[in-house]
Parts: sequence; structure tokens; C-alpha cells
Amino acid sequence: MQHIISSLHAEFAMTNLGPLNYFLGISVTRTTTGIFLSQTKYATEILERAQMLNCNPCRTPADTKKKLRPEGSPVTDPTLYRSLAEALQYLTFTRPDLSYAVQQLCLCMHDPREPHLNAMKRVLRYLRGTTDLGLQLFRSTTSHLIAYSDDDWAGCPATRRSTSGYYVFLGDNLLTWSSKRQDTLSRSNAEAEYHGVANAVAETS
Repeated sequence: MQHIISSLHAEFAMTNLGPLNYFLGISVTRTTTGIFLSQTKYATEILERAQMLNCNPCRTPADTKKKLRPEGSPVTDPTLYRSLAEALQYLTFTRPDLSYAVQQLCLCMHDPREPHLNAMKRVLRYLRGTTDLGLQLFRSTTSHLIAYSDDDWAGCPATRRSTSGYYVFLGDNLLTWSSKRQDTLSRSNAEAEYHGVANAVAETS
């Protein structure tokens, strides 16, 4: 490691600031088993911006039985909705548990409605009770990648498109994840699953 640092010093004008503790809103905490990445401060700032710092927490970030539809009254402040959706999207860098719910909110950014705002408030209520969660990366010598994928066939009420999701692990470490609406319509659940698996395999490769 010292050899790499010395080489970089010889090539570039740079300063060694010591061990990484905080970078782009992400806090890095070292433990005996690895490192813990969190965005607690950033999550608190989002709640403050939404004026929901003292709201009642919620146990889950989304209602999986209800789908967001392009209906309802327009929100009074669409700029605030978009700003909060973008902030929540950045929060998913260390919070994969928010990926699906935030992805659904971002699909409505062009024309946010009151039901979409209510769904966002649910995410924020969930965030209120889980600001200290983050991503734990463990020391590991394994080189085995394991990927999991799933899809929600024709889950979008407006477009009938499916939503694909995947997680890729290196040993016990979660490396990458995604929740995204598919670009094309799938005629069956099997076809939607195939597209989801193809995305997971491409990411793993």
C-alpha cells in the first residue's frame, strides 16, 4: 500500500489526509471485521428539508400491495418533490433497502401527484426510524460472486412494464444492486424473469 501511495505522490501533486473517515456525505467507520458505510448525517438533512424530522417512524418503506398510478391531484410544490426524490436516490448508495421504493418515486418526477407525495412521506417515515442503517463490508478472501434477481411482471399499472431487481455479493459483501423498470414489455412472467437474469448476469460479468 505504501508503495502505491509513494508512486502516486511522485506522479501527482497530492496530500495524504490519512485514513478515510468521510467522503461525499458518506461516513466510513472501521471495525475489527471491516468497514461500515453510512449516510446518517445526510439522511437527517433530508428529513429536515422535508420538515419530517419529528414524524412517527414507519416499519417499511413501501406498500407493496398498492401501485403508484398517474392519477390524483398535482402536488403543490413539484420542485420540492423532485429535490427530495433526487436526494433519496443518492441515499441508496448505502441503503439498498430503499432502492425499490425510491425507484418508484423517481418514475413520477415528471408529473408528481398527491398519492406519489404520500408514498414519499412513507419512505421518509421509514427513514426517520432507520437513519443509523448503512452498508457493512467485511474482510474477506473469497473470489466467489453470487447474484440474485427477481422481477415484478407487468407491475406498472400505466405502462404494464415489469420492474427488475438484482443484488450481487462477493462473499458476504453486497457489491452492487439495482431496482429498475424494464425498457420493453414482457409477454409473460418467464420473459420478464429472463430480462432480469440477463441484467444481473451482465452486471456480474
